[in-house]
Amino acid sequence: MSGHFHALQSAPASLQNMMAEVGPIWGSDIPGHGERVKNAYLSLQQAAPDGGVTVSLDLAYGSHPRQRLDLYQPVAPNGDVVLFVHGGAFVRGDKTINAAMYGNVLAWFARQGVLGINVEYRLAPEATYPAGGEDVGAAVRWAAGHCARYGGNPARVFVLGHSAGGTHAATYAYDPVLGQPGAHLAGLVLVSARVRADVLPENPNAPGVRAYFGGDTGLYEQRSPVTHAAASPLPVFIVNAEYENPLLDLYGLELAQRIAAVRRHAPRYLRLTRHNHVSIMAHFNTAEEFLGREILDFFSILR
Repeated sequence: MSGHFHALQSAPASLQNMMAEVGPIWGSDIPGHGERVKNAYLSLQQAAPDGGVTVSLDLAYGSHPRQRLDLYQPVAPNGDVVLFVHGGAFVRGDKTINAAMYGNVLAWFARQGVLGINVEYRLAPEATYPAGGEDVGAAVRWAAGHCARYGGNPARVFVLGHSAGGTHAATYAYDPVLGQPGAHLAGLVLVSARVRADVLPENPNAPGVRAYFGGDTGLYEQRSPVTHAAASPLPVFIVNAEYENPLLDLYGLELAQRIAAVRRHAPRYLRLTRHNHVSIMAHFNTAEEFLGREILDFFSILR
């Protein structure tokens, strides 16, 4: 509305118009609209100042070729560490999907003084449940053991997971199958995360869910992070876009409700208006900073 803040107000008018066009029809062609959004944001991401951030690529946190991470070291570290875990419907995706994304996310955090870590992980069908959670755990342990030399505080390690990466982050944070869920974490940010496994007709990524979680849908409830979340005391910030892949916003709200019912107060939750499942990460390291500032505030209140 005129005169009031909205999430895209810092974006060029042409981008705002494209987003307004794509948003309401997002679900009709998610891959096509996703490519359009990524391409629209690319020049803005590339135009961002580097802020003196030092980038170290493809550091190993495990023996598999995909168990690699990129490190974004700030000039003036504040001690906070954030690991970003990308999406890709469990069967695809990379920590670098074009000339700027997803490095844009970690570059923005590093410009704010946060040590950024961009995590790659194994994919299905080669690696199935709970491999994604195991990889997040291995990356977190690497961060806890190495971050001090780059200005990070091992007691201030956070994970930010998007889409299927949010599934893996939440599995590491909540699922008792991993033994010590959430170890070494100060907090968790779940953005457009799939916290419930399903192969419903509404789910355009049902084949990826089946490839990762297995063909026995009777196991899905036990394997879904939402099932175990209420038992965890870990601080969490849940974020969804206004225009989501089908059901992800419902599952985010279910996660918030389950946690709230046990804690007797709601966890932090944000619905980012005007944004979609891809732009919610693509806008990082552009002039628009609302979500990033909200995440930094979440970090700061946990000091």
